[in-house]
Amino acid sequence: MTRKILILNGPNLNLLGTRQPEVYGRTTLADIEAMCAAKAADMGVEVTCYQSNHEGALIDQIHAAREVYDGIVLNAGAYTHTSVALMDAIVSASLPVVELHLSNIHAREAFRHKSFIAPVAVGQICGFGAAGYPLAMEALVSHLEGTS
Repeated sequence: MTRKILILNGPNLNLLGTRQPEVYGRTTLADIEAMCAAKAADMGVEVTCYQSNHEGALIDQIHAAREVYDGIVLNAGAYTHTSVALMDAIVSASLPVVELHLSNIHAREAFRHKSFIAPVAVGQICGFGAAGYPLAMEALVSHLEGTS
């Protein structure tokens, strides 16, 4: 059975490549999605990527994932630091989630140090830029296979 991974990207990530490239790099979201598709092919898994600037749309995707996916890679962007609703959706979905950030949130402003996602995620990857996406995919599959 082929593993299925959902990659969710939150607010402002549609502007990657042009938004604060000194913080987030010059890689676009389309580049990241292509990178994830190539990594999925190498790993023998299926991947679906979704981005929204709207909290409710991300919650809807997490709810719907229960029936389709084995796990989620989530870059919730700023919602990481504000959204109890996303945290509750993750708990309700009962799927493993790897929290992902392009920048090292722990080396940035103090308000970014608090994550509502971390307590309900199987792990967190941050600070590796776009390279964090394939790392998160590997970590999630390792977790699913019980090898992490």
